[in-house]
Amino acid sequence: MSTGDITALLRAHTSGDSEALDELFPLVYDGLQRIAHQRLRGERNDHTLQTTALVHEAYLELVKVEQVSWQNRQHFFAMASRIMRNVLVDYAVKRKAQKRGGDNDVLSLQQGDAVATVDLDGVLSVHQALERLEEVDERQVRVVECRFFGGLTIQETADALDISPATVGRDWKMARAWLNRELSNGARTERGG
Repeated sequence: MSTGDITALLRAHTSGDSEALDELFPLVYDGLQRIAHQRLRGERNDHTLQTTALVHEAYLELVKVEQVSWQNRQHFFAMASRIMRNVLVDYAVKRKAQKRGGDNDVLSLQQGDAVATVDLDGVLSVHQALERLEEVDERQVRVVECRFFGGLTIQETADALDISPATVGRDWKMARAWLNRELSNGARTERGG
């Protein structure tokens, strides 16, 4: 099916057609699976959140989203990236609460690294830094969600956010530098340095 079919189904769902979701899920499943796999591929073998569970959790949250004027496939996957971020953060918070005081590993976002591997403590650190960045530049946060959490290309991110690829590139570069500085400062603070 084409991108237009996905967009039509998203809009039908928004208009109240509950059967549109039954048709939509098989069309977007592979893309959601790819995003989830990229997010979890660096995890320990014994972690309990699996790719399929992340896809299903994210999809269940996506279908709850109301009052969204779906623009296209990229818009859907940008939203999916944001929701997967939230699912991972919620999972990390719950896991950390169970452990009470586990160590956080330092996370580094490398040049051009749209599919960085990260542990769940790293996801929590990035999330907290993104909350601080959102106070400075919300668009940069959306770019990070698409690129880092969603694994979208620069062009896909530009399409999803309705901005130019050059703007995505600048925002991605600036956000990575800002986040790396924040995460490095946080790691030094935790070590007492």
